[in-house]
Amino acid sequence: MKWFQVLIFAITYLILFSTFAAQASEKSRDISHLITQEKFSTYANVADFIDDSPKVTTIVQPQAKDIAEYGKGVVKSLTGSDCDRDGKMDDNATCNRVYLKLWLKYKR
Repeated sequence: MKWFQVLIFAITYLILFSTFAAQASEKSRDISHLITQEKFSTYANVADFIDDSPKVTTIVQPQAKDIAEYGKGVVKSLTGSDCDRDGKMDDNATCNRVYLKLWLKYKR
């Protein structure tokens, strides 16, 4: 019976810990302190928001065709938007999610 209580306690602890961790990471994506309501109202749509977001450049591995065309010392980079202002390039889904959060906060 004691082991069962310990198991239930451990499972409850893990559920609560994962919930708090998820909420903490979710709060880190709130950029409303960086974009005011006045600034957000200037965006006509999510494309304007993405265009105005800071740009981030990352170095990626060149493909075989790049090496064949430009030689062994070729360096390849990608530039994209940092919609959530965390210093990393974001995909379209992340940018849409950030825009939606701001829209819900400011337009409601």
